[in-house]
Amino acid sequence: MRYVSTRGQAPELEFGDVLLAGLATDGGLYVPQQWPTQEKLGFDTSYVDTAVSVMAPYVAPSLSVDELRAMVTEAYATFGHPDVCPVRPLDDGLWLLELFWGPTIAFKDVALQLVGRLFDHELTKRGERATIVVATSGDTGSAAIEACRGRSNLNIVVLHPAGRVSDVQRKQMTTVDEPNVRNVAVDGTFDDCQDMVKAMFADEVFRKDVGLSAMNSINWARVMAQVVYYVTAARSVGGGGPVAFSVPTGNFGNVFAGWVARHTGTPISQLVVGSNSNDILTRWLQTGVMEKTGVHPTISPSMDIQVSSNAERLLFELYERNPDVLSEQMAQFRDFGRFETGDTRLAGVTEVFDGAAFDDEATRAEIRRTHEITDTVLDPHSAVGVAAARQVRRDRDVAMICLATAHPAKFPDAVEAAIGIRPELPDHLHDLFERREHLVQMPHDLAAIQNYVRTAFDD
Repeated sequence: MRYVSTRGQAPELEFGDVLLAGLATDGGLYVPQQWPTQEKLGFDTSYVDTAVSVMAPYVAPSLSVDELRAMVTEAYATFGHPDVCPVRPLDDGLWLLELFWGPTIAFKDVALQLVGRLFDHELTKRGERATIVVATSGDTGSAAIEACRGRSNLNIVVLHPAGRVSDVQRKQMTTVDEPNVRNVAVDGTFDDCQDMVKAMFADEVFRKDVGLSAMNSINWARVMAQVVYYVTAARSVGGGGPVAFSVPTGNFGNVFAGWVARHTGTPISQLVVGSNSNDILTRWLQTGVMEKTGVHPTISPSMDIQVSSNAERLLFELYERNPDVLSEQMAQFRDFGRFETGDTRLAGVTEVFDGAAFDDEATRAEIRRTHEITDTVLDPHSAVGVAAARQVRRDRDVAMICLATAHPAKFPDAVEAAIGIRPELPDHLHDLFERREHLVQMPHDLAAIQNYVRTAFDD
């Protein structure tokens, strides 16, 4: 398997190089040169076996099947449910895909518990070290830290928008006391943090000096690992027939993994994009215009995003893999905050994608409704996904699987405001608020943060 950049000016790479590179040197995102076809698997195939089968084509020849299997087995042994990502019925033909059984109780663990091991393996093989810099809207940071903590070949610096993540999310990041972990609260939005990470990757000297790499969903390995639970859930619920998925979405990486699953063989008839008040993706699906507005803080902070980086991977396919056309559109978006897809090309997206957006009041209403009907407690992000599924579902004869992306205890204030119940943290996090925090607060200043990354691990 070889990988190409969506911008067309970076060299083709094998998986190991793509893993460590994260963002391509031309500012693009790596995608497979060719899409593989999924193997047919039995309905009783385990999550680990499915994961190995789905991912093996993407990692060859950098990893052998045996090496991949060992890391997959170890990664998912950290999860608290034997099915890793279990599916259970909700109501009215809706199903809930629970993605929060990993150590940081959010869906980012599914990819990052594996990605951390992939990094460690590749760096050990090369005799190298890397510095991971991550921008997070809440959940990626803690999952990336958990994946990297204590690993001898990795340092990690996490940037989060100060005051714009939940207390649980912040504490999960900042209470990890490890010599290879640093946290920075940035005065700004998630998009500001993400822009600075992209700028660091564009700085060739800095990138080389610190051995820069990324675990955000700009890293192809993240998307690759997320494809697996679409395959397992579709097989579990659909029995070989078509299914639909509804995905609470900010950076588009999770729902793009659903597109990859569909494109490579999983029978998915519809992919629903659920948005909060930061509805750039919903507006794009309705109008064909991708246009930034201001970022609005909400009770679903992991989706408080206006620049959905992974949409570039879908656009690359939409523009028939023409990197020149895509680069022109991305330049327009960077310079003017908007671009138009065009009706003809948008039709290729809306063939499978639908979108719906919900403000905080509507999100709380869905938490209440689902709890009253099913006794299930949803976090606000998962509630957006369920609400979107109810609103734009195309075919009631097709099972609709809603992604539950976080444990409700990550957002206890929002849940309590909706239903009067304050969800409790799992046992392994029961003393989270008693743990000491370790972080620095910094302005939205690229030079200052680059200097911090250069020197953060000198002592």
